[in-house]
Amino acid sequence: QVQLVESGGGLVQAGGSLRLSCAASGRTFSSYPMGWFRQAPGKEREFVAAISRTGVTRLYADSVKGRFTISRDNAKNMVYLQMNSLKPEDTAVYYCNTDSTRVVVARTAGDYWGQGTQVTVSS
Repeated sequence: QVQLVESGGGLVQAGGSLRLSCAASGRTFSSYPMGWFRQAPGKEREFVAAISRTGVTRLYADSVKGRFTISRDNAKNMVYLQMNSLKPEDTAVYYCNTDSTRVVVARTAGDYWGQGTQVTVSS
């Protein structure tokens, strides 16, 4: 059973930074791409970033490109999202995500989700 556990959310002022972490367990971590999604109040869940199995390929939503960086540590079964220059519109619950079978990195959601971590950016 794949488990994803996010941490690192919190309250930060606009222009600040946060680093989200996601601990994965239950299968060979390095065999699958990983991603981050977010959901703001009253809005649909949206793609934020994704990273390939080796970390060579990284995909970003246009809204976060240049401000957020996704990375992974396959030795620790961890994926990270470094968020810089945060804006109030980045306020959302952030979810770690992966798929049960897909091995190619993509912007679409997989079927495993973490419980989410709240990020609030004040103006």
